[in-house]
Amino acid sequence: MIAPRRFLPSIASLRALEALDRLGSASAVAEELALTQSAVSRQLQTLETQMGVALIQRSRKRLTLTPAAQDYVAEIRPALHQIAQASMRLQVPQVGGALNLAILPAFGMRWLMPRLPEFARLHPEVIINMSTRLHPFAFANEPFDAAIHFGTGDWPGTDRMLLKFEQMLPVCAPSLWQGRTTGDPRALLSMPLLHIQTRPRAWQEWFALKGVASTGPVPGTVYDQFSAIIQAALHGLGVALLPDYLAEQDLASGRLVAPCGPPVEMQGAYYLVWPQEKATHGPLSLFRTWLATQAQPEDLLPR
Repeated sequence: MIAPRRFLPSIASLRALEALDRLGSASAVAEELALTQSAVSRQLQTLETQMGVALIQRSRKRLTLTPAAQDYVAEIRPALHQIAQASMRLQVPQVGGALNLAILPAFGMRWLMPRLPEFARLHPEVIINMSTRLHPFAFANEPFDAAIHFGTGDWPGTDRMLLKFEQMLPVCAPSLWQGRTTGDPRALLSMPLLHIQTRPRAWQEWFALKGVASTGPVPGTVYDQFSAIIQAALHGLGVALLPDYLAEQDLASGRLVAPCGPPVEMQGAYYLVWPQEKATHGPLSLFRTWLATQAQPEDLLPR
């Protein structure tokens, strides 16, 4: 017999609670679930009313989970993942199996997507289900077989394959650079610089590689996604330090210029990462073997 309804909350309210535990803010939950913050709040209030237990601590417009709610989420999270995977298998015919892949938005769109038609041609029997994630996560808490992460390759309990080293260059709108000396990195110190949230020390590292002394954090405007920082650069709001694969189209069209020469290799790289227990998963093995033909060699010289 199925449990009484009061013990079976809606999937929507459970997803809101789980996402709040994982993301830490109502605004992030709203963005991931494509809801308004007020809708997220209503989902959580409905769940509290149905359970008859305080689940949310509200302080200065910030929402956090009570200890009881944290324990509850730890128990229901695997069930939510199991439901999602079962529903996916039910809805999509999977003759050759499916690969559930997490991707970084910018890298996935600009680097991976243009290459995927070849994989689809070689392995039409494999279905790739993709979701975007901006930061590394624990595979135990997410329904993924593999992910594309950025970092130094040190994620416990996983294996990884290098895809591409990070190579970055400053770019800006042509109008912003008029009258300045091309090739002089010191000229950037007097210009508005655009920062990406996931690379807080990128400008400092770039200036150091160019031999320009820096006395501390480099001031500038911070953006949370590359798509936003690219638009800011295109509209002349400042100089953005971008990975080469993101800048190449706008540089080729003349919408952006690179005033300080070619890209330089920075710390960090893009990796395909998978939990060790998934290493022999059929679709992942096919995808990994094919992706190795697209990846940058690990022993490039010089480095």
